[in-house]
Amino acid sequence: MSNKIEHHIPRIIGKYSSGKKGPLLFVTGGIHGNEPSGVKALETVFKELEKTKPEIEGTIIGVAGNQKALNKDQRYIDEDLNRTWTEENIKSGKKDSHEKEEMFEIIEILKQYPESDFTKRYFLDCHTTSSDSLPYVSVQEVHDNDSWAHNFPTYIVRGFSDIITGDIDHYLSRTGMTGFVFEAGQHYHKTSVENHEGVIWLALKEACNLDLTKISTYPECVTNFSEKNAPEQKTFEIIYRHGLEDSDKFEMKKGYENFQKIKKGEVLATQNGKEVKSEWDARIFMPLYQAQGNDGFFVVNEVEV
Repeated sequence: MSNKIEHHIPRIIGKYSSGKKGPLLFVTGGIHGNEPSGVKALETVFKELEKTKPEIEGTIIGVAGNQKALNKDQRYIDEDLNRTWTEENIKSGKKDSHEKEEMFEIIEILKQYPESDFTKRYFLDCHTTSSDSLPYVSVQEVHDNDSWAHNFPTYIVRGFSDIITGDIDHYLSRTGMTGFVFEAGQHYHKTSVENHEGVIWLALKEACNLDLTKISTYPECVTNFSEKNAPEQKTFEIIYRHGLEDSDKFEMKKGYENFQKIKKGEVLATQNGKEVKSEWDARIFMPLYQAQGNDGFFVVNEVEV
């Protein structure tokens, strides 16, 4: 089932406050333009907030990521927006690609919500995957990100942003905000929107003290994710990244789902005509099943919390 959005997507998807002092919840959707699920979920959440006008502490704002790519339903225009947020790029101020222009627009929005105006600032970055996947949190182990992430009932993966440093959650964490990436499932699957909506409502409860029973779509808006779709909470760490060059001819073996168990010696993919075999008894993570991308796959292991 397609989640493709048929209308023009503005930069600010919505903003809501009931005038009480409290935290900021900064939610981004569509950092990759072929991942519309987070945007659709944000539209649903803001429609419900405006309809029922519940009391919250602080403010939630929903922001569209790669606005032009979202409106074209493609991953990016010139380069991956989730690789541009490096200290070097931000310090240089150069807008020499479409994605860097959009990055600086998002930074300017965030500047309108400074730390001094809020008791705390949280972020939630909504993504989906090219392969079928259970929903999961991807968290960088800085500040209180990891303990915050464990408030949410799903798989938790540590370490992605320690390997890939140009992603938006790495940047937001550097600014002192607390949060994580939430990967809701396959790009265009109906349950991905359900999962994004559920995690946004739960984040509003945890961050802004929203009483979920005041929402007319409760409990379905949360239980679709937390009870129907989400796996029992487990914590994983990345032990390997299979990176790709633009010139590589890479094809993932068909049929892998995120978190599927793999065995040592198992053929995972072909690259430039050669077999790529697993060196681990572990689980595959984010296998690449789309044309654009420089990460062939990752390998993760379950860890004790």
